[in-house]
Amino acid sequence: MRLIDLHTHTTASDGSYTPAELVSMAADAGLSAIAITDHDTVAGNAEALEAGPPCGVEVVPGVEISVNHGGPSYHVLGYFIDYEHEPLLSSLESIRRFRDERNHKIVAKLNELGMSVTLTEIDAEARGESVGRPHVAAVLLRKGYVADTQEAFDKYLAKGKPAYIDRDRLSAADGIDLIRNAGGVAVFAHPGIYGWGEPGDLRRTVAEFAEMGIVGLEAYYSEHMPEDERSILALADEFGLVVTGGTDFHGTAKPEFELGRGTGNLAVPYELLEALKDRLGNRVEA
Repeated sequence: MRLIDLHTHTTASDGSYTPAELVSMAADAGLSAIAITDHDTVAGNAEALEAGPPCGVEVVPGVEISVNHGGPSYHVLGYFIDYEHEPLLSSLESIRRFRDERNHKIVAKLNELGMSVTLTEIDAEARGESVGRPHVAAVLLRKGYVADTQEAFDKYLAKGKPAYIDRDRLSAADGIDLIRNAGGVAVFAHPGIYGWGEPGDLRRTVAEFAEMGIVGLEAYYSEHMPEDERSILALADEFGLVVTGGTDFHGTAKPEFELGRGTGNLAVPYELLEALKDRLGNRVEA
């Protein structure tokens, strides 16, 4: 069976490997295709697409965008985007400016807590365009303030912790439109991880996102339980959405997620990518 991974991150955001390194790793792992879905940036796509053919790996240009919807924040994956689309680039630049403002505030909070951390150190850790909390966690680990990056989130950086700062996000409708206007298709990322409070919340959100223009749900994901998969597959069938899957591979930032295999038992078939391509073709023809 030909396997794929449609959710990966590179050094363009908060991954550990360059786009070219990631493509080479995908080839070594026996994957037929991967998607580059860095957070709020498309900077890694060109390099990955160039590296794909020599490695025999199909590369899908993509992005992962954080959006707000009714209070909570969610992630939306964009596939087959025109990564040179000027309105897309402009909007992503605005998102990164918001992120930069947040990073300044996080550093100030950590300093108030007695930790000697600078934004320069965090930028150096990132090595890419999009600086996020995993880079802050890496600096805290390197300087001995935490035993591992998970402790950094658990004690300081997760929502509700002393150094957590929320940031501005696009609305779900605007994020989905941004992907669609750049020629791509939008997929609701890892819908099983959000801790839905009431029965029916997930279904209602999927229905609303489908109305906004998403074409798929990421059912196969490293942190999804079997019951998550079953409920997401049922919703995809109910709303006529395609199903996708990916690991959310980051490298050393999330060492528990193996490229193409997640925590060891993920196997996403190439047929899901074909179905996504069909949906893209139908949208273009329409």
